[in-house]
Amino acid sequence: MSKPEKRKISGILLLDKPQGISSNKALQIVKRIFSAEKCGHTGTLDPMATGLLPICFGEATKFSSQLLGADKTYEAILKLGFHSTTGDAEGEISRVAAVVKYPTASTCEQVLEQFIGTIKQTPPMYSALKHRGKPLYHYARNGDVIERQAREIKIYAIRILSLQDDELHLSIRCGTGTYIRVLAQDIGQALGCESAYLTGLRRTAIDLFEINQSIALAALEQIDSAQRHQCLLPVDSLLKNFTPVTLDALATRYIVQGRTIPYLSNSCEKTTTAKTVRLYDEHQQFIGLGEVSSGQQITAKRLLSNTCLAHTLTTDHTSSNE
Repeated sequence: MSKPEKRKISGILLLDKPQGISSNKALQIVKRIFSAEKCGHTGTLDPMATGLLPICFGEATKFSSQLLGADKTYEAILKLGFHSTTGDAEGEISRVAAVVKYPTASTCEQVLEQFIGTIKQTPPMYSALKHRGKPLYHYARNGDVIERQAREIKIYAIRILSLQDDELHLSIRCGTGTYIRVLAQDIGQALGCESAYLTGLRRTAIDLFEINQSIALAALEQIDSAQRHQCLLPVDSLLKNFTPVTLDALATRYIVQGRTIPYLSNSCEKTTTAKTVRLYDEHQQFIGLGEVSSGQQITAKRLLSNTCLAHTLTTDHTSSNE
């Protein structure tokens, strides 16, 4: 039985990853469902975690790095007074504190305030960070402990969703590089419970994308090809934080050829402080990212492939000034 032909697809799928599979496994399933030629995910989720996993197809993979450093929001369920070797429910669990009196919501709010802002966090041993070419979890599984340097992370907000005895449910908005497992342990310790571990973790937002825009893997498998295609967001959905600039036919041709063009804004303003801008042709078709110099000149930074830009290179764009 022959394999289905791979399709050239471009766009972004917001997947609601289920529990129990890795991000890469979810990616491979989605790639098979779409018979996609090329795709990749942004922002790995542990197998235990669920939630928002953006998957980029085709041309969108060129811009996927925009999400790697984006802010994220999680819902985390902490079990207070217990320790896990991995920081979550997949590790070996042990009680470390017999909590005589559970913390109140008022106490939790006061303690959580000290975690807001720029704080230092030591990465866990069970992580994909490399040491001498091997991920730290490789050493952890062998019982080895590698010294790690604390790093600065940003916590923008922590909100209590519920508190029931030793179970604390939080919403956490944080910057890139934050390990929620480590944050859970630190919060448990700060609350006087010695430690805590995650019994549940769900990512609910990345940058401008939210979980209510996503589709579950099971639902994706049950709809037809046309409906799946409708689930894809356009490539420039990744880039909404950049200023849009519309080029005329000649400027489009020049930028595609690698030439520098003057910045002309879409309004009465003649200058911009933006360093990177979204570029569109006269038909409002996205063509890529441009870099604006201090002299208000635009050069191409990352463009769609020549195949996607073919419509911009027609001969009727030719000028006698070329």
